[in-house]
Amino acid sequence: MNNPTTSTRRQRSGICIVGNGAVAKAAALGFAQAGQSVTLLTPAASAPPPASGNWDVRVYALNHTAYHLLSALKVWGALDAARVAPVDAMQVFGDGGQPGGLNFDAYGAHTGTLAWIVEDSNLNQALDAALRFASNVTMVAGKAVELRCDADSASVRLADGSAIDAELVIGADGAESWVRGQCDIGMDYRSYGQRAIVTNFHCERPHHGVAHQWFTGEEGIVALLPLPGDMVSLVWSAPDMLAESLADKPASVLAERLSQYAHDKLGKLTPVQPELVRAFPLRLMRPHSMVANRVALVGDAAHVVHPLAGHGMNLGFGDVADLVRIVSEREAHRGIGDERVLARYARARKEDVLLMQLATDGLERLFGIGFEPVRVARNLGLNLLDKLPVLKRRLISHALGKL
Repeated sequence: MNNPTTSTRRQRSGICIVGNGAVAKAAALGFAQAGQSVTLLTPAASAPPPASGNWDVRVYALNHTAYHLLSALKVWGALDAARVAPVDAMQVFGDGGQPGGLNFDAYGAHTGTLAWIVEDSNLNQALDAALRFASNVTMVAGKAVELRCDADSASVRLADGSAIDAELVIGADGAESWVRGQCDIGMDYRSYGQRAIVTNFHCERPHHGVAHQWFTGEEGIVALLPLPGDMVSLVWSAPDMLAESLADKPASVLAERLSQYAHDKLGKLTPVQPELVRAFPLRLMRPHSMVANRVALVGDAAHVVHPLAGHGMNLGFGDVADLVRIVSEREAHRGIGDERVLARYARARKEDVLLMQLATDGLERLFGIGFEPVRVARNLGLNLLDKLPVLKRRLISHALGKL
């Protein structure tokens, strides 16, 4: 991999990827491994990683699709394994006086583990390490200001006057995607009126690799995900007013609020870093297309879903895996950015993305209704689903990704 540069006059690559997150880096590695020349355009400056030894509050529940992609890219083995926690089971709880419940475990899913909890910093450090050995990836640091696409090529112009010419531009630049905006792709947007409160705790009792999730009704959705040792990671999808209150208070106050849900399972919770509580706004974003002329969108640029199932990153890695495969399998007479090749990518991703959007949005809406008959019905539904092993196994299989 060439060292990042802040100025280049005119550079030519097969593929230009815009973005600096895990999905962008995985796409660069995937296409480089497939023999394509890649330019990865990143912002001139990015946020520093957490201080050495500290635990990142931003974590992902990576499924088997992510595992297979990262393994093929030689990234999985570069993760700090001591900071990765397998999820062996999941317990979901309803709300109200007689809450329903749903339990998943790896044994019932016929797999070794359901998912792996990985910190954002651990994942990105492993990707960066792999990129250093990718001979046909060029890193360019700069701000993109214009995207031009014609029948034969695409060109990304930068603020310093330089340009990157490519056959295909991949927008991996997040929910506020500049690439998507340049393509005038329409979008359906819905704010959930919630924020994800994230931080980490030590737990008094062992978690045994179990992820816990509570649908609380008025207080949103609380998830405690297993971390190595005696730690858990909190993802609390809380209504905006409650989230503002929680984010402004020390993590010790947050731990007290969580005791009503977690105490019976995990005992007393103690903040790992009391000052480190973060909040992220939650929204549903559905661009009307994942492709445009010589452009493909991946990750949050292509879809943003509610985090209650923890699958945003998994969808992004699924995008990368399918896009690399479809471009690599194209007919010899078709170029990388051929419209039919990109249409195949859009079709390949349509079902997975739509199902995840419907599932996460539908569950958030269903459990956000406070009407008592609805509350009773949904809890009965959870209990019924828990007793239908065939249907439950199909749901687990979809969530796990490609086994």
